[in-house]
Amino acid sequence: MVKNNSYVELLSPVGNIEALYAAVQNGADAVYLGGKLFNARQYASNFGMEDLKTAVEYAHLRGVRVYVTVNILFSDKEIEEAVDYIKYLYEIDVDGLIVQDLGLSYLIKNVFPQFELHGSTQMTINNLQGVLFLEQMGFKRVVLARELSINEIKYIKERSNIELEGFIHGALCVCYSGQCLMSSIIGGRSGNRGTCAQPCRMPYTLVDIENERTVFEKLEGKYILSPKDLNTIEDIDKIVDSGLKSLKIEGRMKKPEYVALVVSKYRKALDRGIDEITKEDKKELLEIFNRGFTGGYILENFGREFISLDRPNNRGVYLGKVVKVDPKYIYINLEDDLNIGDGIEFTKGKNEYVGIMSNISGEKGSTIKIDNLKGIKNNSLVYKTSNRELLEKTRETFEENQNIKYPISMDVYIYINKKAVLIIKDENYTISVESEELVEKAQRVSLIEERVRNQLEKLSDEPYYIDNLNIYLEEGSFLPISSLNKLRRQGIDLLNEKRKNFNHRAKIDESILEERVQEFFRFKNESRDDLNKKLSVKVSKIEQFEKLDLNKLDRIYLGFDDDLENCLNEIKKRGKEAYIYTDKILNEDELKKLNGKLEQIYKEVDGVSVSNLGTLNLVKNNFELNIHGDIGLNVYNSITARALNENRVNSITLSPELTLQQIKEICKKGENIYETIGYGYLPLMVTKHCPISLAKGCQNNKNCKYCKYRTGYGLKDRLGKVFPIVRNESITTIYNSVPLMVIEELNNIYDSGVNMIRIDYTFEEDDIYSIQEAFYEYIHGNLNERDLEMFLDFHRKNTGLTRGHYFRGVL
Repeated sequence: MVKNNSYVELLSPVGNIEALYAAVQNGADAVYLGGKLFNARQYASNFGMEDLKTAVEYAHLRGVRVYVTVNILFSDKEIEEAVDYIKYLYEIDVDGLIVQDLGLSYLIKNVFPQFELHGSTQMTINNLQGVLFLEQMGFKRVVLARELSINEIKYIKERSNIELEGFIHGALCVCYSGQCLMSSIIGGRSGNRGTCAQPCRMPYTLVDIENERTVFEKLEGKYILSPKDLNTIEDIDKIVDSGLKSLKIEGRMKKPEYVALVVSKYRKALDRGIDEITKEDKKELLEIFNRGFTGGYILENFGREFISLDRPNNRGVYLGKVVKVDPKYIYINLEDDLNIGDGIEFTKGKNEYVGIMSNISGEKGSTIKIDNLKGIKNNSLVYKTSNRELLEKTRETFEENQNIKYPISMDVYIYINKKAVLIIKDENYTISVESEELVEKAQRVSLIEERVRNQLEKLSDEPYYIDNLNIYLEEGSFLPISSLNKLRRQGIDLLNEKRKNFNHRAKIDESILEERVQEFFRFKNESRDDLNKKLSVKVSKIEQFEKLDLNKLDRIYLGFDDDLENCLNEIKKRGKEAYIYTDKILNEDELKKLNGKLEQIYKEVDGVSVSNLGTLNLVKNNFELNIHGDIGLNVYNSITARALNENRVNSITLSPELTLQQIKEICKKGENIYETIGYGYLPLMVTKHCPISLAKGCQNNKNCKYCKYRTGYGLKDRLGKVFPIVRNESITTIYNSVPLMVIEELNNIYDSGVNMIRIDYTFEEDDIYSIQEAFYEYIHGNLNERDLEMFLDFHRKNTGLTRGHYFRGVL
C-alpha cells in the first residue's frame, strides 16, 4: 500500500478546458496550465484571460488547486509587461506560479509577496544547496530536476523545509531542463522561451571527431538522444516515501483522454495501493501513448533502459506480424484484439512507418487481411497506435464534466411563524441562509418531509451530493415550493463563492502596487561609456593555460586541477584575476569536493564562477570570495542581474541567447560587471545520459572518468553537422558543431555596456595563442582589416563559425 498518500498531491497537466475537465473528474488534486503568454509550452492550446478565470473557478469549486506556468526567461521589456499579467492571475485567485526566471521571481516576492512561488524544473535545482537557496528566497515549492534518484530526493527532504515536487509520468527531456541551447542555436527556437523544436527527437550517428567515421554502426541513424516516456506507477509507493509533496504528470500538449486515463491510474495506485494496478491498467497506459516506458533517473534507469533508440514518437502496443503479402491484400496474424477505428502502423524500413485507420476487426489469434499498402513486406511488424474503445471509454469519464460529486450536509429548519433556515456544510465551510417570508400554518396541504427532501436534493447541475440531510419540520407547516428552491439556490451559490475563493487574498491597493512597481523599475541609468575593455579567458586543461599570454588578459577562469597552485601563482605574479570555474551540474558529492578544494585555495584565488544556484548558495554562505555568475544561471534581464547581485554575485556572463540590443538594455540598468562570450564552442546540452553507453551497454553512470570514449567523439545529424560530446564524471556535454566568433563586433559589444569579453577554450590545442592575440590586437586597434579578414577566413575554413544570437535573437 502507498503510505501517507493523504499528504501527497497528484498534479495533472492541462492544455485546454477539456483536459481540465478530464483531470478534475478523474481525481487530480491540482492542475498546472499556461496562459497564452509567457509559458514553456507555447505550442499547446493554452488559456486566454477569461478562460483562465473560468478554469480557476471550475477547479476551486471542486477542491482542486490551480498553478499557472510562467516558466520562461523574460527580456527586460517583457518583465515589465508581466506585472499586469501577474496581477490578473493574483486577482482571479490562482494558487501558485511556476517560475523559471530568477528576476521575475524576485519581482513577484517584492510586488506580490502573498503569491505562492514554485521553482520550475527549468531552474535546474539538482542539489540540496539549490533547494535551500530557493527556500531562502521565499519559494513555497521547488520542482526538482528529473535526474535525481529517490535516495537523492530523500537526502534533500530530510534537510530542507520547502515542498518538493517531482515528475512521475510522461515525456522526458534528455538535457537538464533550463540548460538546453540546442534548439535555440540550431534553429532559433529556444526551450528557455517555450518554443523548443525538440532536436533531441531527431536521428544521429556516433562518429569519430577526427575523421567523421561512424563508430558503433548498430547505432547509425538511431534516436540516440530521445528518451522513453517516464512510467513509475509500479514504484509509486517508493516515490511517495521519498518525501515528495507533489507528484507531477507531464503532458500539457496531450489530448484530454490521455490526461484522464493517466490521472485515473495514478489516483487508483495512490488510493488503493499498487497491488490493485492490473495488467489491463498497465496495458491501457501503453495504449494511450508511449515511446516505450522507463523508470527514469528517479528509479536509476540508464542507457538503453532510458533511451528509445528506434523511434521518437508513440509506438503503441505490438499487434502482430505480416505473414503474407499478395498483390491485393496484406495478411496479419493478430496477437491482440483489433477493432474498427483503431489506429495501426506497419514498419516499412529504417525509421519508416505507414499508418492507417482499421476498417475491420479481429480477435487475438486470428489472421486478418487488409488492402495492400505500398512497400509493406512479409514479416513486417504491426503496432496498434490508438484504441478506439479505450478512447471512448475514457472520454465518458469527463464528457459531462460533472461525474465526480463532493459531499455536503444540509440541515433545514421549518417552523411556523419563523423564517425557514438552511445550513449547508462541506469540509471547510458552513453556510446559513433563511427564507424571505415566514413559514405559515397550512390551510389545506401541509409540507411533508419527502417533498422537502426532493426539493433540496435537486443538485444535478452542481458538483455536490448530500451525504447527510436533517429535516426539522413542524407539523402543519406551509412554505411555497418556490421558496424552498430559492433557499437551496441561495445556499449553494454562497457555498460556491466560498469554495471558489481558496486563498482569501486581500484586494490589491492600486496605489501601493504602483509604488512598489515604480520602485522596482527605478534604475540609475548611468553612462557606461568610460568602461575599460577587458578580456577574459576560460581554459579547461593545463595545456591550454600554458599557451596563454597572461600579460594580455584581465581574468582567467581555471577549469582543471592539474598543477593548480603553480597556475594560480603565475596569474598572481602578473596581477591578473584568477577564478575557479565550476560546472553547470554538481551533485552532492561534487559540491562537497568543491567545498574542500576552496577551503585549501580560497586565499589564492579572486573568485569562483558558478553556473548553478546550488553552487552559488554554497560559495556565498561559506567563502568571502568574489562570485561570478556564468551562463548556466540564465541571466536574460536586468532584474535577474539585480537579484544575483543581492546574493553577492558581482560579475555576470549574460545569456548567449540575448541580442546585442537586449544586452544594451540590461547593461544600462545595472551596476554589475557584465561579460559576454566572444569565442568558443557553446555547450548546447548538459545531460546525465551518455550516448556511448548505448553501444557499451553501461547500466549506470559510474566510473565514467576511466572510459576511453569520454572524448574524441561526436553526434552527426542528418545535415552532416557533427556535435562534439565530452563525458566528465557523470555528465555529458554536447557542444555546438562550430565555434561562436564575433571578433569583428567587439567594439559594438563593448559599446553596449559590456565590461569584459570572454574567450572559451574547450577542444583547442594549436590556436590558443593566435585567437587570444587576435582578440587583444583588435581591442587595442592594432588588427587591420586585411589581417582580420585573413584570420576569420582561416577559421571559417578550418572549423566554421557562427555569430550566435547577437544579431538574430530567439523565438
